[in-house]
Amino acid sequence: MNDKRDYDIIIWGASGFTGRLVAEYLFNNYNSKDLKWAIAGRDESKLLSIQKEFLDNSIPIVIADSFDETSLSKMAKRTKVVCSTVGPYSKYGSLLVKSCVESKTNYCDLAGEAQWIRKMIDLHHEKAKSNQVKIVNSCGYDSIPSDLGIYFIHKNIPKKNLKVSMRVTGTKGSYSGGTYASIQNIIEEASNDKEVRKNLTNPYGLNPTDEQIGPDKRDISSVVYDKNIKSWIAPFVMAGINTKIVRRSNALSNYTYGKDFKYDEAIMTGDGFKGQLRAALLSIPLIFLAAKPGSFFNKIFNFLSPNPGEGPNKKERENGYFNSKFFVFQENSNTSVFKVTGDRDPGYGSTSKMLGESAVCLAKDNLDDTYGILTPSFAMGDHILNRLIAKAGLSFKKIK
Repeated sequence: MNDKRDYDIIIWGASGFTGRLVAEYLFNNYNSKDLKWAIAGRDESKLLSIQKEFLDNSIPIVIADSFDETSLSKMAKRTKVVCSTVGPYSKYGSLLVKSCVESKTNYCDLAGEAQWIRKMIDLHHEKAKSNQVKIVNSCGYDSIPSDLGIYFIHKNIPKKNLKVSMRVTGTKGSYSGGTYASIQNIIEEASNDKEVRKNLTNPYGLNPTDEQIGPDKRDISSVVYDKNIKSWIAPFVMAGINTKIVRRSNALSNYTYGKDFKYDEAIMTGDGFKGQLRAALLSIPLIFLAAKPGSFFNKIFNFLSPNPGEGPNKKERENGYFNSKFFVFQENSNTSVFKVTGDRDPGYGSTSKMLGESAVCLAKDNLDDTYGILTPSFAMGDHILNRLIAKAGLSFKKIK
């Protein structure tokens, strides 16, 4: 992208809960000489409020609408990168991706909606490649810790066809109304569309269409005992997108991890009766979360859940964290263990830093010539890994 643009980054949806956090992060960590950026959305009064309360008049405002392709195209042509926080992406994100591809503008988002990412791949991957554009999905808690965790492991163990099990060992944080709305939208689409259900249950659903095969099975959906690590495990709600992103990274990189690479995710709860009980208790919210729209369980969860635009307060975000262990199994060798941690609540405090650094990375770093609908590790590699460690509070370590 050699044409001159007004901005390095435009944050799309800056008046939303996560968009505001990303804007705050850039404002507090990058001065106007190093980074030219703006906030954008459809409601000027809300953007002015964000500008007044959290930023200052030096941060410009751009007006566009998710359903007005002309306004989205004008916005995309003004910047090197659009950083989108407006979900559910399947409702509000499709025209923006199209506009970025056609305007030769790089893009990053927080999408955890595998069915929508599949649609964007089918519609825009080849055009994005020919236009030399990077469209990078899932640049938050889903799926950077998983995707970059596997990338980091293979930098340290350059062997193919490893078996890796990621186990969430601790998190502290809550979710926003926007996240809940995205999950509910996935469930609704799956309920009404057989092809969406097929994609969501296919472990290789984000791989190229002629490469959707491999040794991995569907993500676990019940409490089971993991004999390899001697612990009970429970289903992890983010596994459905994380595992697919990791496998897409492998496919895009011409199977750097090997065609027999195996990967799975779950929550680790410990051994014995206490571990089993904890796993069972952690599985209960999934019953409500996965309930069909309009059902009894769904109505209960709707009543208890925050509305879009709401989320954890500053103290809750700053006191949050996440820890994940990656157990690497090799033939005729001891098990290696890697650890990925974050210093804020996973969904918002940490996610806003991950997404912010992804946007800066796409705008400012000298990245490899990889284009299309991409994953974080394949699009940005060592550049984003180093930024996450140096600036975003993430840690990647081999502990055994």
